[in-house]
Amino acid sequence: MQMFNSPYRSVLSCVRTVQRTEGFGAFYRSYTTQLTMNVPFQAIHFITYEFLQEHMNPLRGYNPTSHIVAGAVAGAVAAAATTPLDVCKTLLNTQENTALSSLNIRGHLSGMLNAFRTVYQLGGLGGFFKGVQARVIYQMPSTAIAWSVYEFFKYFLTKHRLEKRTSL
Repeated sequence: MQMFNSPYRSVLSCVRTVQRTEGFGAFYRSYTTQLTMNVPFQAIHFITYEFLQEHMNPLRGYNPTSHIVAGAVAGAVAAAATTPLDVCKTLLNTQENTALSSLNIRGHLSGMLNAFRTVYQLGGLGGFFKGVQARVIYQMPSTAIAWSVYEFFKYFLTKHRLEKRTSL
């Protein structure tokens, strides 16, 4: 439904049509690609956040500015680094007919290796980074908010627990 000019009017319509025309497996066509993308994204994201926190906030105190900045930068780095995987996942999810037919690919594209090959044939190395700016811009506020909320509640709950112990 995220595709431009999607023929579906609702999620239910989309699910019914895909199930009828492509079968249940179509819903999991890019499952391994999704995992292949999410694992490196999260690893890069957490490593970058922790690295930045070590430099910006070495005492690891509650510092909203460092949490927001480190979270945003970590999300940006992870998003940019995993964009090639996201491009392949999107191709597998959408099965973009115009792109596939331009390479005389009939039927459904499947598998990460085929997706990488197809993206390269369609756009060369630059094709793997289509939409990188939008992906980075989307991830930065999302990860900044997520880390700042996480750090706030960690601080709040830890402080509350310490206050309870000292009052006993």
